[in-house]
Amino acid sequence: MKEASMAFPVSMGALLQSNLLEDAAHRDDGLCVVGIFGKSSMQPGPLKESLINTLADKHIFSLFGEPEDSARRTGCSTLCDSRQLLRACQSLSADTGHSEAHDFWKGLDRQHCLHLLYMFSVCHVLLLVHPNQTFDVTYDRLFRALDALRQKVLPLIRAAIKDCPVSKEWKVNCRPCPPRLLFVFQMNGTLKVSANGSESGANPDKPKKHSPRRRLQHALEDQIYRIFRKSRVLTNQSSNCLFTVPANQAFVYVIPAADEDPVGALLGQLRSNCILCDQDSTTSVSGPRRYQQMRRSARQSSCNRDSGSTSMSSQLVDYNLKEFLWQHVELVLNKKGFDDSVGRNPQPSHFELPTYSKWVQVASKLHQVLISNTDEEMVELATKVQSQLKVLESSLDADTKFSENRCQKALPLAHSAYQSNLPHNYTTTVHKNQLVQAVRVYSQHARGVAFQRYKLQLNEDCYKFWSNGHQLCEERSLTDQHCVHKFHLLPKPGEKPDMDRNPPILNHNSRGRSTSSCNCGRKQAPREDPFDIQAANYDFYQMLEEKCCGKLERIEFPMFQPSTPDPAPASNQAQRLPCEASVSGDTERLKEPSTAQSHTPRDTSLSLALSLGHSTDSLGPYGEGDGTETQVQQKRPSLIDRQPSTVEYLPGMMHSGCPKGLLPKFSSWSLVKLGPAKSYNCHTGLEQPGFLPGSSFLLPWDLVIRSRSEDDTGLTEPLNGGTSSWPAPNKSLVGKRGSTGGLGRGRRRDDMARVFVGFEYEDSRGRRFISSGPDKIVKVLGPGGAKDPASRVLNTDMPLYIPSPSQGRGLKPHFAQLARLFIVVPDAPLEVTLNPQVQPGSPPCPVFHPEQTDLVLPPDGLWVLRFPYSYATDHGPCYPPKENQPLNNYKVLRGILRATTANPQPQ
Repeated sequence: MKEASMAFPVSMGALLQSNLLEDAAHRDDGLCVVGIFGKSSMQPGPLKESLINTLADKHIFSLFGEPEDSARRTGCSTLCDSRQLLRACQSLSADTGHSEAHDFWKGLDRQHCLHLLYMFSVCHVLLLVHPNQTFDVTYDRLFRALDALRQKVLPLIRAAIKDCPVSKEWKVNCRPCPPRLLFVFQMNGTLKVSANGSESGANPDKPKKHSPRRRLQHALEDQIYRIFRKSRVLTNQSSNCLFTVPANQAFVYVIPAADEDPVGALLGQLRSNCILCDQDSTTSVSGPRRYQQMRRSARQSSCNRDSGSTSMSSQLVDYNLKEFLWQHVELVLNKKGFDDSVGRNPQPSHFELPTYSKWVQVASKLHQVLISNTDEEMVELATKVQSQLKVLESSLDADTKFSENRCQKALPLAHSAYQSNLPHNYTTTVHKNQLVQAVRVYSQHARGVAFQRYKLQLNEDCYKFWSNGHQLCEERSLTDQHCVHKFHLLPKPGEKPDMDRNPPILNHNSRGRSTSSCNCGRKQAPREDPFDIQAANYDFYQMLEEKCCGKLERIEFPMFQPSTPDPAPASNQAQRLPCEASVSGDTERLKEPSTAQSHTPRDTSLSLALSLGHSTDSLGPYGEGDGTETQVQQKRPSLIDRQPSTVEYLPGMMHSGCPKGLLPKFSSWSLVKLGPAKSYNCHTGLEQPGFLPGSSFLLPWDLVIRSRSEDDTGLTEPLNGGTSSWPAPNKSLVGKRGSTGGLGRGRRRDDMARVFVGFEYEDSRGRRFISSGPDKIVKVLGPGGAKDPASRVLNTDMPLYIPSPSQGRGLKPHFAQLARLFIVVPDAPLEVTLNPQVQPGSPPCPVFHPEQTDLVLPPDGLWVLRFPYSYATDHGPCYPPKENQPLNNYKVLRGILRATTANPQPQ
């Protein structure tokens, strides 16, 4: 082959794919392939490349290191070289985790092993270069891993080279011969050669036969041989080994330490190269004779440079690197081969000296299978080779093996920590808390790169344990209590509960029971803890309707009337108006009953004023005005108010944040009439069960109907002595002498009407009482009824929850909830308008109200407004307050009642 074509570094892949011109005179000559691998020192100068320059007598690689692009192109450097190690470190990002970085390094190690396997398959002689004079024992583990990998991929390599023009032994063993491995070490400053060339360290005139460097080489040979024999990397039969070492030849060479004067070293090397070039111009020889001539020329130049005290015998003992390598190369070029088998019955190993063309064919096939993976015909074999790289993990990745063993021992400890003090069924919160404890125990014992992988396995194991029959139902009741059943499914309509199913089919149950009264309050019954709004605010009271108040007169609230067989619930943005006010704005607007607008169509038949086509004037906030009557034009309802949807219904309760034009399928409120106004006796109070003693009395609310003079009164009173001349109950006859009024002539007197109002609270045990203020309970011990006026409770925001006066023995406080509003409307020209607004939580909790607002209560009746048992929006329920939450955020807004005078009928 022409030497000019090899005067620069070429990558192996490019060399095998190129069409190089062979010299016809040497086309049939045998080719000895020498491979060099190992590690480089941390110094800038490349050690391995400089050795190639020395052995080839050509300036192929730069003495000051290759450029980065050139090193990547040739591919002759690995992570064992400082430059490539620096590039690999730079390629890792700063946020790369420990496990990802470890996988990156081990991936590069696997590729390095494939490159080494390729070299052990195509080379006759291999040089292992090490930057110091100490043998690295990690090579023992590397070679054992390579041997195991070679045995795994040997059938694949045979299939790749089965058609190559080489011998049968080569095809069977997949290499020209068992390669001989030589070791090249670099001596450090502790064993530096003396200045006069003598290494004896004593008398330079009397050199010793074996220098310290020579003795070091012998010691390293013995050490390496014992290590490889002990680990069975080397055996008696060389054909079965990954490589061989000679039994009677030196296989370790120690390079003397570099000169401290780099400029002088470069000048000396330049001088010696010039002398060799001059001799090459006069003498034209090749082969072994040319190498012997180079050796003599180098020794002569060395003798000329050194002083007369330089011993020739010392130079003969410490021969140079070329002579060390040439004694092994000569065995290949002479076709003798390597006879490195030992023992009683040594078996000769196969050997073949190929030509360049044959070697290139085999090397190209192996390169496609082991390294490049670009040939379509070899893709399947290359994929199978990559799958066999797992055999390297147990040998090369000791860190991962240690980490896995350590993490596997920590897993049972973490599982025990998770399962300690666990109930049979538990919630997600308990699961997460126990998982935190398990991870803490795991982190105390687990180490290494497998930490994260086994941590994920711990999470999966704990989740499987929890979900396999230990998961508690996550549903919470409307009173914020968990369902006691394990994870289950709800029965479909018409389906019966089934405990044998997996998961079982059950209804929710928190084992919580309470006592509640019906709509009118005359009957009490126990109830289960509800889990949905319909069961809380509708189903329970419908059940009691049949036994108690089903036949009472009532005012029905509007509900959804479907026009299709399968109506659907409306979404949050289904019919929301773009200009709809915010929750806070609605709260302020609803606080003013006179300006409140209904979200649903009003039943005009229930309002006397609206049925007559006119409205009434207001007597102030609660009917205490001067009674001046004015005609006000009624505002016509909008189209949305008058035509609610019959296709989509409101999924939940009506509140200030609901879209307009939607109605729920059921009403959470109830308004019934217990009887006429006289059915309530102010001296005995409400005769219903559950009331605390003396707390069932309603509060009086006196309203001025009309102010008139005594003369006007006398003129309008009939004097025929009929029934109409008798005074009304609780009223004194005015205008007559001797009357109990005692007013003088010409004085004004007022016509009064008395309304009775009572805010009733009920706790979970059925204890009931009427409140006379936000922090006061009605307590009447003697006759005469309640003395506190109702103006106090009507002019303030009444709490939705207050502490129950009958607390139990437990530490948890009991709260009583506003359940009903009792209103006694007298038979008088008076209109009492009902507009309840409840805010069951702190803002931005919306304000809840019935499906119809501004209800005018007909006269002469004892009316009962039943509040919802629970409050919920589309986003979930509004839970009752906890013991550490302020109760003033849960309230009924003021303005629930207002009174106006009705216009007198024309005479």
